[in-house]
Amino acid sequence: MVNPSKPTELFPAWDALALVGPTASGKTAVALALAQLWPLEIISVDSALVYQGMDIGTAKPTPTERQAVVHHLIDIRDPAHSYSAADFARDAGALIHDIRARGKLPLLVGGSMLYVKALVDGLDDLPLADPAVRAAIEAQAAQYGWPALHAELAVVDPQAAQRLPPHDAQRIARALEVWRITGQALSSFFGATRVAGPRVGLLSLEPQDRAWLHQRIAERFDSMLQQGLVKEVEALRARSDLHADLPSMRCVGYRQVWEALDAIDDGMPGPKAMRLIRERGIVASRQLAKRQLTWLRGMPQRQVVACDSPQVMADVQAVLAQWQP
Repeated sequence: MVNPSKPTELFPAWDALALVGPTASGKTAVALALAQLWPLEIISVDSALVYQGMDIGTAKPTPTERQAVVHHLIDIRDPAHSYSAADFARDAGALIHDIRARGKLPLLVGGSMLYVKALVDGLDDLPLADPAVRAAIEAQAAQYGWPALHAELAVVDPQAAQRLPPHDAQRIARALEVWRITGQALSSFFGATRVAGPRVGLLSLEPQDRAWLHQRIAERFDSMLQQGLVKEVEALRARSDLHADLPSMRCVGYRQVWEALDAIDDGMPGPKAMRLIRERGIVASRQLAKRQLTWLRGMPQRQVVACDSPQVMADVQAVLAQWQP
């Protein structure tokens, strides 16, 4: 059993612990159970939870859960704005320092593996984001479309433009932002000065039986539909500043509902569109889980716990006990 006293002294090899895994693997339940063992604060590692007004389709922790345990990096961006892996790495690094200074354990929880990699491996020393410059870029995109901005990028940074598709809004915006701030191409910063990331102990929840995870994914997506996912997307879609190419609206579930609502506008019968939402949403969630598991297999330092085990919490505690001095 892990000793709950002085949690930050329990794992001297790590600056923080991370509980990662594919979608629907039970990370939130395990994290909340760990919060009963010692004082900790949760740092969300999820590229969808950052967005305000996107609660159902992201399986956002409930108000009760967030009241029981302090959560960070949730509801910090309007869906019209982007949030990058570099933004996360800088924000999470600062939070880890602050949480430890308060005598608590920083627990990173989520499945956005690019965020994990950016934090753990460190980042090239890129210029900080400039909200005014980013807002100007996104206003241009809303008026002219991302392909037009991609064409602009091809002039000032052809190397970046060549590797980015014309609708990759987030990366086009970042490359143009760097150019407008510094007058230099984004690629010129790569490999120059790498900022080391914090030491993070990775504990990964992964299924032994993929069918178990697929069943969980289907049940969770059905629950989201019952809770009102379609109405949530309808409200977002009604905003004049949101469109289907934004990173927020490309999140799994939201993209499929948005496309189905477009199809209804084009004459598709509602019942057929609703069936497509369910089918495509579940397929997209399975594909996301597959990508996440691929990322995880590229992280050999992780400690794996079977999320479909009936004794998952005991297995998690056993790993954490091994990490004690």
